[in-house]
Amino acid sequence: MHTSKSLIASRREFLFTAATAAAVGPAILVPQSTFAANSDTLKIGLVGCGGRGTGAAGNALTADGNCIVTAVGDAFPEAIPLSLSSLKKQFPGRADVTPEKQFVGLDAYKKVIDSGVDVVLLATPPGFRPDHLRYAVEAGKQIFCEKPMATDATGIRHVMESVRRSKEKNLNLVSGFCWRNDLPRRALYQQIHDGTLGDVRSVYATYLTGPVKSMPSASKRPSGMGDLEWQMRNWYNFVWLSGDGYVEQCIHSVDKLAWTMRDHPPIKCTATGGRMLPNNEGNIYDHMTVVYEYAHGTRGVIAQRQIPGCANDNSDYILGTKGIANNTWSNPAIRGEKTWRYDGPKPDMYVVEHEDLFRAIRSGVTRNDGDWMSTSTLLGLMGRMAAYTGQEITWEQAMNSTEKLSPDSFSWDMQLPIAAMAVPGKYKLS
Repeated sequence: MHTSKSLIASRREFLFTAATAAAVGPAILVPQSTFAANSDTLKIGLVGCGGRGTGAAGNALTADGNCIVTAVGDAFPEAIPLSLSSLKKQFPGRADVTPEKQFVGLDAYKKVIDSGVDVVLLATPPGFRPDHLRYAVEAGKQIFCEKPMATDATGIRHVMESVRRSKEKNLNLVSGFCWRNDLPRRALYQQIHDGTLGDVRSVYATYLTGPVKSMPSASKRPSGMGDLEWQMRNWYNFVWLSGDGYVEQCIHSVDKLAWTMRDHPPIKCTATGGRMLPNNEGNIYDHMTVVYEYAHGTRGVIAQRQIPGCANDNSDYILGTKGIANNTWSNPAIRGEKTWRYDGPKPDMYVVEHEDLFRAIRSGVTRNDGDWMSTSTLLGLMGRMAAYTGQEITWEQAMNSTEKLSPDSFSWDMQLPIAAMAVPGKYKLS
């Protein structure tokens, strides 16, 4: 750990135990006008200065009043001043990153991690996540790792090895699967695990929304822009960078299915999917429905669609032998032999996940989400494999697949042909 002994010993701000993990109180903030760095101040490094990364940094600064952002990095230079400007307005004096700690380029993540920070926030497109996570773990940093953790099976095994090493080093590793940090959902899934629903028989989850980011036509590509930059600037539309919409966005619904099933993997899955809207050069689907089969015949069905002008829904409907749980945007509820509805506090889950991280750091009680965040990511990859191939995919096939979508190395002048969109029945899983 890269924190002082006095910091680890200090518990005046935070107490962390398993009993309080599901009942997070408000963040304890140092007034902005009187903030001054001291021996207990944690230094944050941000890798990826887009909207999610800037949001994560703001969440971290909100969660712990005695931390500052001291280093930032992004592949593209224009992202950094926009990010810092936003943070400075919200948190005066706590995001004044000097020019020499503002890193640009494909190796910016290494420079951020090596800059003397205590905590690293990993928020780039997920195609880069396995390498970034490994570097942060090897450097002994405390880590917030945005979801998903990889875009192919090779990458997720790389992540699993990083998780193993992080445990050996007693590092804190908190994932960006934000719903696990939402107090109403924590209460709901505790009810489910305590048996209020009886045995879970089926789960139907929806992620029916509009598109995230459209792909511009090739004619919009600036003259001289290389393949890598073009794809990174439109990263959501390329499966090696995003994992597809099912893995990048709908992964939250996938994670809630895993949560329902206590993170036990399914036996197998089948899926349908495809592309309805033109996507120019992109190669991701815009709809997918995956059916997972668990032991004892339990089925989990996840319907994902990102097409405009359609009915939207983002909910989970869980059927058990003693009742039904509705996990919607309103308060989650259970009806059946026992009626239950959440009526407790609702702090911002994006802040809570960082509160949990900083509590763990300051208390010396390690929190490591590595195992289940890997399982949830592989569960999403498994569903995509089934949709792309049109075949039944077992958990063992998904785990042992040699599929590798991300390049082995990166350079701005590299040739990076765009893979054809997968056609079910023809696409082969390696």
